[in-house]
Amino acid sequence: MAIQPIDLQAIFSQVDKVGKTQNAMKDGLVMQQAMQGAHVERKNEQRIQSVNEAQNTGDGIEKIKDRREQHHEQADGKKNERENAAEAAAEAASTVISDPLLGRNIDISL
Repeated sequence: MAIQPIDLQAIFSQVDKVGKTQNAMKDGLVMQQAMQGAHVERKNEQRIQSVNEAQNTGDGIEKIKDRREQHHEQADGKKNERENAAEAAAEAASTVISDPLLGRNIDISL
């Protein structure tokens, strides 16, 4: 099937439209990628500049008061433990432990 001259006239008149269409398709892809990149940048900036909501909002004034009370109770408990330990050390120092076998055997091994 040969190309007739009349067909060439129709094809040549449409070549510029085909070129414009292909160029628009290339530019459209580039433009779409640029728009997506700009959208991602805006989203990241918004995320960075926004104030994030606290993860655990269950801690209220009541919890803080409870923690303070627990802290004071723990401090009092530690103070009592220290006092008890000091008393036990004083009692241990005042009692003399005597071994009935003390001083009766001599170890001459080297």
